[in-house]
Amino acid sequence: MKVILYGTTGMVGQGVLRECLRDEGVEQVLSVGRSAMGLLHPKLRDLVLPDLSTYIGHEEELIGYDACFFCLGISAAGMTEADYTKVTYDFTLAAAETLVKLNPGMTFIYVSGAGTDRTEKGRIMWARVKGRTENELQRLPFKAVYLFRPAGIRPLHKIRSKTRAYRIFYSLAWPFLPLLTSAFPAFMTTTERIGRAMLKVARVGAPAAVLESRDINNLGI
Repeated sequence: MKVILYGTTGMVGQGVLRECLRDEGVEQVLSVGRSAMGLLHPKLRDLVLPDLSTYIGHEEELIGYDACFFCLGISAAGMTEADYTKVTYDFTLAAAETLVKLNPGMTFIYVSGAGTDRTEKGRIMWARVKGRTENELQRLPFKAVYLFRPAGIRPLHKIRSKTRAYRIFYSLAWPFLPLLTSAFPAFMTTTERIGRAMLKVARVGAPAAVLESRDINNLGI
């Protein structure tokens, strides 16, 4: 299996990348982003794009892949809706619309979030934008589109969030996270389980298109 991965420098993306590189069934991982990973591995390639809203001149480098794991995302804290929409909606759809033309047999997996608003009319800005993104992705003619909606995520294997507020939270909550993950599987998952669940879903599918934390945990065992 050949995988395209977005968001490899983020917390979730780091976890997914680790599981992809460890999986014997993954032949190649193409990391797409605005900067190179800086990691040397025989399976890993970088595609550096300063502007993630256009793929003109790079289409040939994206052909021949079986799955896309879209883990690119940012916190909405302090952002205007327009700026948050550019990263969350515009970048995601630019990638998906390009990939579905080049790889119509691809499975596209998008990391959304618990509480996403598919009506696109709620009060919470990030939930509306995520909901709009989910809705548009499901209209595209991929082989399959799956929407991962984790709530709390426990980072494993020395993975750290790029967001300072999250790093502080994880530092303070670290002693309690293993217990919370075990006690509340409907709300807590891990970076490792997300990565394993994505690989399984890409290979054999899942019973539903929307996968919450409990579903991710069941698939990522």
